[in-house]
Amino acid sequence: MTTTTKTVTKEQKVLNALQEGRTLSSAQMRSFFGTGNPQAVIQSLRFKDYPIYLNEVSDTKGRTRNVYRLGTASRAVVAAGYKAMAQGTV
Repeated sequence: MTTTTKTVTKEQKVLNALQEGRTLSSAQMRSFFGTGNPQAVIQSLRFKDYPIYLNEVSDTKGRTRNVYRLGTASRAVVAAGYKAMAQGTV
């Protein structure tokens, strides 16, 4: 009897967390998933057409931090993409 295990990449772990509705800061990505360069992981996911946004959030003490979230691309962004494809710039 053999068992196989599927290796989940750090990028996939970050994407799974974002798809579950979580928001993640760069520090959280480093500590939870061991990503050495969180911005590179986010950029890679954006290049794969995932609409990931960077938002500034504040806590009850007024401290702010930046977190990434998975969202829905606006109509303007989708239209710009189609326009770029039609012009052959993509």
